[in-house]
Formats: sequence, C-alpha cells, structure tokens
Amino acid sequence: MKKKILIVGGTGFLGEYLQKKCLLKNLEVTVLSSSKKKPKKKIKQIFCDISKKKALLKKLNNKTFDFVVNLAGYIDHSKKIKTLKTHYNGCKNLADHFKHKRLEKFIQIGSSVEYGKSKAPQTENKKISQNYLNSYYGKAKFKSTEYLLRLHKQKSFPCTILRFFLVYGPGQSENRLIPFVIKNSLMNKNFNSSSGNQFRDFLYIDDAINSIMKCLKNKKSNGHIINICSGLPIKIKFIINQICKKIKRGQPIFGKISLRPDEPLKLYSNYQKAKKFLGWKPKTKLSEGLNKTIKFYEKRI
Repeated sequence: MKKKILIVGGTGFLGEYLQKKCLLKNLEVTVLSSSKKKPKKKIKQIFCDISKKKALLKKLNNKTFDFVVNLAGYIDHSKKIKTLKTHYNGCKNLADHFKHKRLEKFIQIGSSVEYGKSKAPQTENKKISQNYLNSYYGKAKFKSTEYLLRLHKQKSFPCTILRFFLVYGPGQSENRLIPFVIKNSLMNKNFNSSSGNQFRDFLYIDDAINSIMKCLKNKKSNGHIINICSGLPIKIKFIINQICKKIKRGQPIFGKISLRPDEPLKLYSNYQKAKKFLGWKPKTKLSEGLNKTIKFYEKRI
C-alpha cells in the first residue's frame, strides 16, 4: 500500500519539485494550496487557505496522511499581518489538527531569516533573541518553530524543522535574486543592485528537495532544527558578477538599492547537523547550479 503525503503550499517553486520527487518514490501525493494553479497529473488537490482554521479542518476531515510537509507561506514585506497569519497561524492550525492523528512525520520548512541579525555563522544551537528579528516573515517563521518544538516536547509530535537558506534553481520566480539577474543579463540590460556586500548561503533546488526526502522517514530528527545549506558564504556581488560573466551580457549598477532595515549583512551556516542526523549533504556546486538555471531561462527569453 502506498504511503500518503500532503504537501502544503505544493504549487510553488519548492512544491512542484517535491511533487515530482514524491511521484518517483511511489508516494500518493495530495497538494493543499490557496493557489488555483493545477498540480501535476496523478496528484490530488485541496484548495484552502490554511490560516482559516474552520475551513481547513473541514477540508481535512476524514483524510489521513503518513507525512505532511509544510511549504506554505506568503512573503510580502509590506503586508505584515497577512505574512504573520499565513506562516504562524497556518502552521499552528495544521499542527493542531495533525497532533491528534497517526502521523509519521511533520516537516516544517523554516528559513535562515529566523536567525535575524544574529552573528554569523548561524548554527542551530544559537539562541535567538526577539530583538534580532525585525522582519514579520522572520518572526512568523520563528514563532512557528517554537510552537512545533513545544508540541514535540509536550505531545511527542513527530516534527522536524528544516531551516532552508537561499534556495535557487530553474523555475524560480523572476523577482528573486538569481532569476532576476539572469533575465536582465540575457536581455542585455543594465540593472540596479544593492552594494552586493552581503554574504549569503546559496543552495540548489535538487539538494533542498533531497533533504526533505531524507527527513521523511527519519525518526532521529524529530524535535530538531536542522540547517539545510551549502556551507559556503558567498558575496551577492560575486554571484551577480559570475552570472554576467557566464552570459557575457548585462551590467549591474551596484549601490543603487538600499538594504532593508531588517536585512543582515552575513547569513550563512554549515550542514554538519544535517549530515549527522539525515546523512545529507549538498551535491551541486555553485557553478553547476548556475549553469543549469541559466540554461532554463535561456529557453524562455
């Protein structure tokens, strides 16, 4: 009998890759999303806003799953309340429902933004003060993590928080850094950028998805936060220049965009805990990941 997985927020960038991987692993896949975008064939769909508890419970009534992966969320730094509701309220509603069910694993996809302006490298054992968290997105993700860990402690809820750093790859929204630079370079445009002096940790999409698959049946990781990253601090300026060099077109204008008040200058980590608990490590080198991503957008521009 096939194991059943519910992918919450499953029609987004990460979700579409996870759908495909789960089908290859012979899982019965259901996608829960507030987007009307259709999932892949052979996949069931539940249309619902997870921040609305009554509607969510009605949709999930009499449905059983072995695994739940929560990718859902809304990121718009100008819409603070909606960001908080979709991330924290949505996660809490899901957890409150599934804590009464027989569930093998609940995976919450967290974010490196949860570390706020804490000192780099940001490791899992770092104590995070609310003073570090200026963004509502970071606060909502952090509150979700705290709630799940309490639930694990009190009810042995089988949850793991995979804290993703900057995931990129083919198919990502064109308003994100790497696709934005690729698109403008391919069109031979000059484009505005920040100073580019921020350090970030970039992770290719295939490696991110593999970490989820490794975690699904891993009981040792229950109740843990695990950073999923490349382990390499890279300057934004370096990434931008590398893309322009590979494409041989386009020109960044550094210093034209101010940093957000909540934006840390250094945000990177290591994957030692992921290696220890999940047997996971990234396999895709930055140059290889950029080449694959550029090739994808070349066909579309």
